[in-house]
Amino acid sequence: MTRRPRMYRETLRDGMLQAARWAARRPFAATGLYVLLVSALFLVLPQLDLWASGLFHDPQAGFFAQDEPFLRRLRHLGPHLVQLVAGACVTVLLVKLLLPGRAPLLPLHIPLFLLSTLILGPGLLVNSLLKNTWGRPRPNMVESFGGDMPYVPVWLPSGWCDTNCSFVSGEASSGMWLVGLAFVVPKDWRLPTLAFTVPLCLLLSVNRIAFGGHFLSDTLLSWGLTLLVLLAVHRLLFVAPPAWARDAALDETLTRAGRRLQERVVRAALRGYAAARRFVAMFR
Repeated sequence: MTRRPRMYRETLRDGMLQAARWAARRPFAATGLYVLLVSALFLVLPQLDLWASGLFHDPQAGFFAQDEPFLRRLRHLGPHLVQLVAGACVTVLLVKLLLPGRAPLLPLHIPLFLLSTLILGPGLLVNSLLKNTWGRPRPNMVESFGGDMPYVPVWLPSGWCDTNCSFVSGEASSGMWLVGLAFVVPKDWRLPTLAFTVPLCLLLSVNRIAFGGHFLSDTLLSWGLTLLVLLAVHRLLFVAPPAWARDAALDETLTRAGRRLQERVVRAALRGYAAARRFVAMFR
């Protein structure tokens, strides 16, 4: 009698290990499967969304977490960190442009990866395409939580919300993008980076659910979609980079651009100096 539960546990453990190994070998396929399964789950059981949001809602006080000062400050931490990382990437590229004869501060495929995934993932896919066109009302807009709009399932376009809508979560996407820092840090820094960014991503995402700004499905799908972007660009720039995306080619491109910029600045300065001399000569 006692051997059968042990066999079930061992079978379950082995199955989970095999699934983890398969996902590690095929991360893009595993993430795509995750998006499909999460989408199917919330299409079949949409009440999961209402249940999760209801944990943070009181019929009298509404979404009570949004009145907590600490949680309000936490919401702004994510955008500040995103701006900090993006600003550092832009600085690396600008320094190379302004000082083209010097070696770059970082391998140039690193800022290229981070900036391109930020633009493609949280920028274009999440905020421009989905949030501004899918029209899904936020939890605090729907009838179940004191609003005047119906609950709209995932992936179903609607006209109930005009812009900056619920599907999918921008904060969850930005949090997953920060997790993507683990793709570019040195190997010894990956675990510490994940130990910081993964809990932060979870906190930022749950925070938006608690505020009534997003459904659970918005968050889970935003993670998967953003991770797909990270994996696709990582493969392009790190695993099988084309000739133009290799560090030597990027260095040469920015070096040429920086020298052209320097030449234009020098020509503009000389023209300005000549114009100033002519102006001064008028008063002699």
